[in-house]
Amino acid sequence: MLRRFASFSQVMILIFLGNIGHDGGMLRAFPWRYPSVMLTSGLLIAAPMMLSATPRAALPVQVVDQAGMPLRDAVIEIAAPAGDARRPAFPWRNAMAQKNQAFVPGTLIVARGAVVAFPNFDNVRHSLYSFSKPGPFKIDLYGQDQTRTQQFKVAGTIALGCNIHDRMQGYIRVTDTPYAARTDLNGLADVEGLARGSYDVVVWHPRIRGVGGEWRGKLVLDPGKRLRVTVAVRPDAGK
Repeated sequence: MLRRFASFSQVMILIFLGNIGHDGGMLRAFPWRYPSVMLTSGLLIAAPMMLSATPRAALPVQVVDQAGMPLRDAVIEIAAPAGDARRPAFPWRNAMAQKNQAFVPGTLIVARGAVVAFPNFDNVRHSLYSFSKPGPFKIDLYGQDQTRTQQFKVAGTIALGCNIHDRMQGYIRVTDTPYAARTDLNGLADVEGLARGSYDVVVWHPRIRGVGGEWRGKLVLDPGKRLRVTVAVRPDAGK
């Protein structure tokens, strides 16, 4: 029999009548409900999850160029605050496809050490390569509906090309921070999980006028309030 009680302070006391196995069966079944437990003579007491007094929510950031125009596919990286042990993990797949003789997505953010898949959805073969210092590699020709993989162990920017189709160009941004996002066509991105405060910020884009295509600065971020970052960029060679 399992009963659940909730007091005003949100303390939950769970009384389990019977034996709990050494494999932690009950805890394993509900790991997201009971983050802290104490076992005493068949009594299971679950302490409430302590919430920070400072709210953590989405930090909306917009990146624009010197003319005030939105910068699409810019990568925003916010350094983790001291004591933050969260590991980088992103909701999107570690994959960059070849479709219609283009890299999709054109810019991909992955955690350092990630293995990236390169599925080929074209009816022609591709041979991928990069000369970038953080992760040079070469993948020999492979055809439609085939996939190749490559691991990236060093943080930085990986510029990719295809030995067969010179116009194909893509970028992989390998990062150490879990607080990273890519801007949309309006130059907007939401960085999740940080509280209000002052942070070291890096904005990367292949057209940014800066070492390695990076803009660096220290910014005060406030959840729910849009922050606008202006960066100097080179003209778009494709226009």
